[in-house]
Amino acid sequence: MAMVFSIIIVLFGLIGFDSLGVREYPSIDPPIITVRTAYTGASSQVIESQITEPIEKAINGIAGIKSISSASNQGSSSITVEFNLEVDLEAAANDVRDKVSQAVRQLPQDIDAPPVVTKSDANSDAIVSMTLESNVRNHLQISDYAANVILERLQTIPGVSTVQIWGEKKYAMRIWLDPARLSSYQLTALDVQNALNRENIELPGGKIAGDATELTINTMGKLMTEDDFNNLIISSNDGYVIRLRDVATARLGPENEETILKQSGTPMIGLAIVPQPGSNYIEITDEFYRRYDQLQKDLPKDFKLDIALDNTTFIRRSIGEVEETLLIAFLLVVVIIYLFFRDWLIAIRPLIDIPVSLIGAFFIMYVAGFSVNILTLLAIVLATGLVVDDGIVVTENIYKRSKKEWSRQKQQRKARMKSSSLLLLPVLRLLLYSYLSFFWKDLSEDSFGNLEL
Repeated sequence: MAMVFSIIIVLFGLIGFDSLGVREYPSIDPPIITVRTAYTGASSQVIESQITEPIEKAINGIAGIKSISSASNQGSSSITVEFNLEVDLEAAANDVRDKVSQAVRQLPQDIDAPPVVTKSDANSDAIVSMTLESNVRNHLQISDYAANVILERLQTIPGVSTVQIWGEKKYAMRIWLDPARLSSYQLTALDVQNALNRENIELPGGKIAGDATELTINTMGKLMTEDDFNNLIISSNDGYVIRLRDVATARLGPENEETILKQSGTPMIGLAIVPQPGSNYIEITDEFYRRYDQLQKDLPKDFKLDIALDNTTFIRRSIGEVEETLLIAFLLVVVIIYLFFRDWLIAIRPLIDIPVSLIGAFFIMYVAGFSVNILTLLAIVLATGLVVDDGIVVTENIYKRSKKEWSRQKQQRKARMKSSSLLLLPVLRLLLYSYLSFFWKDLSEDSFGNLEL
């Protein structure tokens, strides 16, 4: 019966271990909610007075708030709301959304979009990233290759939530206005903007149907090249047509020229992998390196790939340390028991009990929603010491009673049962003492209280 239960425990433990996620730290979402608002072209003073302050006043009355901090920058506002640990984050996020929706009517009507409310996510950090650079191509060409070739290969890795592109430069048509010419033609920048919105648009053209023919009409209203933009008609007065080239110049360039990613003066693009919640970081990284090697072979000669970040290095080292600890523990158990009992059969028995106990713990971790991380690996190391101590004590007691009180051949099973019952209370006391030593702390006011749970 004991062997059957041991096999069942091992099977369930292996199933749980195969389903456990592997990450560096436990997945703990901090009770922080962020409200972001974009208002292109507005100064930091306007952002603070027209956007940040009204939203802060609206959300300041929500219960459970620990602190509110804000940042008003050129064209953007960011408000960070931190709640107490006992507050339900979902309910707090709904309260913030309600208050923000009430404050929208007090904001400027021409903001880019309504304020965006987001919760902090422990799974939003990248676990591995690489850089792509070239000494021949410009930043736009590097970004185009990264978005259309490399990104597609990395997105299909199992367990990947998204692939972020750092330092990306997107193609855009930039209009450089000449204030002197605009003034001479009695035009403003708003006239140019209205002309672009009016002419640079694609509308449904419908279709032409006949007795035996049906044709679809495609309206070519979208401006594509620099010449298309330069020939755009801004206005006409008494038969005189004013085009965009008369008051401005259209040039193909990057959408954002304010930021750039470089290394040693060479432009580059970064690609970072963000995992899905509960995924295995080690498996994702292993598959990433396999595809990284294949990309190195298919990459054009003027491109260069390099690894910039790998957070799984610490996880691999932690797992290696745990494996080393388990190996040392097993060897010490066998050596110590053999030195005291001079019997290899008795010395090998704990090598069966200890793995069964540790493997079975993985199923409990899976049911409890835990993951394999630095803290759970530390718990396994501590549990290994407890299991080893209990294994040695139980083995010694069984051997002593088998030798002194009963015949080893006939009454050994009865001796094991009685020895185990005698040791049950001391073992429970040891477990209770360990629990009180490691976890009996009031951490409710600190974020580490979540780690305890």
